[in-house]
Amino acid sequence: MSTATKPLAGIKVLDISRVLAGPWCGQMLADMGAEVIKIERPVSGDDTRHWGPPWLSGSAESAYYLCANRGKRSVTVDMAKPEGQALIKQLAAQSDVLLENFKVGGLKKYGLDYASLKAINPGLIYCSITGFGQESPYAHRAGYDFMIQAMGGIMSLTGKPDGEPGGGPVKSGVAFTDIFTGLYAANAVLAALYQRRDTGDGCHIDMALMDVQVGVLANQALNYLTSGQVPQRLGNSHPNIVPYQAFATADGHMIVAVGNDEQFKRFCQVLSLPELAQDKRFASNGERVAHREQLVPLLEAALAQRSTDEWLAAFEAVGVPSGPINTLDRVFDDPHVQARGLKQTLPHSQAGQVDLVANPIRINGESMSATTAPPSLGEHTERVLEEIGITVEQRQALRTAGVI
Repeated sequence: MSTATKPLAGIKVLDISRVLAGPWCGQMLADMGAEVIKIERPVSGDDTRHWGPPWLSGSAESAYYLCANRGKRSVTVDMAKPEGQALIKQLAAQSDVLLENFKVGGLKKYGLDYASLKAINPGLIYCSITGFGQESPYAHRAGYDFMIQAMGGIMSLTGKPDGEPGGGPVKSGVAFTDIFTGLYAANAVLAALYQRRDTGDGCHIDMALMDVQVGVLANQALNYLTSGQVPQRLGNSHPNIVPYQAFATADGHMIVAVGNDEQFKRFCQVLSLPELAQDKRFASNGERVAHREQLVPLLEAALAQRSTDEWLAAFEAVGVPSGPINTLDRVFDDPHVQARGLKQTLPHSQAGQVDLVANPIRINGESMSATTAPPSLGEHTERVLEEIGITVEQRQALRTAGVI
């Protein structure tokens, strides 16, 4: 699907955020067809450009930066200088959305806070992403994904129990708090655009990493709020479903995800242990959860007798959900991942081409992933400033002064 026919075609986004949560939101909007102008500091740019190795061969781009910036245009502006502030105000006056993740109040001294820009553009949707929100006892604190995973509870639920070898809290393998915040922010922007269609008014969206992390505790939050019991770390086991965990096989490991009692019966048939499904301790999921310490060792002993591939084939044949624990090379070699086009190769201005992960959203069979690579630093500065009426002479003066 061409950018011109995507759902957000004609929407202009000014992205002055950096690192991950804000850029992830901007990337989502770019994937949907919005024009996203990424404002970066001259010379250094987004912090993540330097978060390597690894680096894209033939370029100065880090893999980390590449994961969150496809489909954007990069413009370098020094907002600490009055001329830079004037440029950003001019861009904001012509934008539908602004994304920022500065500390609370940090943009006011530049005249780039919501109140200042609303006066210029009443229809502007201004999305602020911070660690703890605009109003909080912690509003002054910086917020990073790792610390928010700890404060927001997910690390108390991830990892093996304290009494087991290797027990202790563990963070997620990717910065999920940042990513979830970017996704929530994109949803909020879309809702605000829909509302503005009827009212003509913009708004200030206040996103906090801490709020999002608590919000996505999902069933574990409700386990606590419903029972008053604090959930504990269970390793790869599920707090509400048994068996739903990793098991060792004769040659590795696999996942079993038995979601209901009928699946459990078929699971036991494959294991040649049909009597387990008739045992009153294990016949229903609630009883299996209550008696997991008796059940799981029996299943572990049975699953250790055959290879992962043998078990996967046997469970697939009877509709018992199961799967291998793939390393990333296997993930991108997987027939599903290849068939769905989740690895995307795009032209790159420095490296020739770059492999990226495509946006998983499809509409009417068409991928929503942007078709341009993450930009090199300042790649579009001249073109974007020309489009808003900054002359060649003015651009040269701004460049000489270090503003762009």
